[in-house]
Amino acid sequence: MNILVTGGAGYIGSHTCIELLDAGFTPIVFDNLSNSSTIALDRVKQITGQTITFIKGDVRDAEALDHVFNEYNIYAVIHFAGLKAVGESVEKPLMYYDNNVSGSITLFGAMERNTVSRVIFSSSATVYGDPATVPITEDFPTSTTNPYGGSKLIIEDVLKNIHIAHPEWNIALLRYFNPVGAHKSGLIGEDPNDIPNNLMPYISGVAVGKLEQLSIFGGDYPTPDGTGVRDYIHVVDLAKGHVKALQAFENPSVDNLYTVNLGTGKGYSVLEMVAAFNKASNKPIKYQITDRRAGDIACCYADPSYAKTLIDWEATMGVQVMCDDTWRWQSNHPTGYKTND
Repeated sequence: MNILVTGGAGYIGSHTCIELLDAGFTPIVFDNLSNSSTIALDRVKQITGQTITFIKGDVRDAEALDHVFNEYNIYAVIHFAGLKAVGESVEKPLMYYDNNVSGSITLFGAMERNTVSRVIFSSSATVYGDPATVPITEDFPTSTTNPYGGSKLIIEDVLKNIHIAHPEWNIALLRYFNPVGAHKSGLIGEDPNDIPNNLMPYISGVAVGKLEQLSIFGGDYPTPDGTGVRDYIHVVDLAKGHVKALQAFENPSVDNLYTVNLGTGKGYSVLEMVAAFNKASNKPIKYQITDRRAGDIACCYADPSYAKTLIDWEATMGVQVMCDDTWRWQSNHPTGYKTND
């Protein structure tokens, strides 16, 4: 079965391609390479022994999408393509709504024109806003504290409305918590274009000497050590969740539209993550605590039990494995994929 993977050359997309291949699916990657590299797909081939079809294109380009749907017999779409930095979204909201929301609407329109009616959407725990309590279940109220989360919530609503109009569509809304880690081979991992927006590549960048020190945004949150608490999930566990979601489309007992949290159910503070990475790298991580960052919240972690019940998925890897795998990738590729260009 051919699976169109938008944003498939990116961090989560490339790891998901490996799991798709291992499960017998054929990923067709469509990516504009704005924050990704075809080297990642070369590495996927090195890991799996299988070549991935790659088309360079933007999800806002309806003609390019129609060409892909006409060329390949697409069974389902996994929609990763989108900008993803909370801080940047606060500074550039129009860019986020244009890329994420307009791009998604264009993609769904192409699916409708070409009678492809199965889609897995890469959503986010940011749609829960600043939750009143934790752990977070799927029935929590949704709201947003930043345009990135706003774009994800709008896209979820668009898909829900499509389902009302076309109940035959199969739609999975996967709400990720905080993806970290890298493939155990050390061949692929997270490789941000510029200064990292997420915690783990920043910590690993400091450990490898690429960045001077980690800025911790806020040391006065109502958490055990004052730093923000998040649910960090290994990217390989997350990738496997997409395979389970695809397989669930063939399960008549699973609703045509469903939402699940993909997280571990455990929250770790920034300082706890720094300590775990100290152990993984055997290097001190220099850091300073600065002002809180606009759009951030104090504490966010999942109740992932519904994913286990509905699609038979659960996270299996702990924080130390996440840090160990990240360090294996980063220490072998101090400048990311550019290291071996």
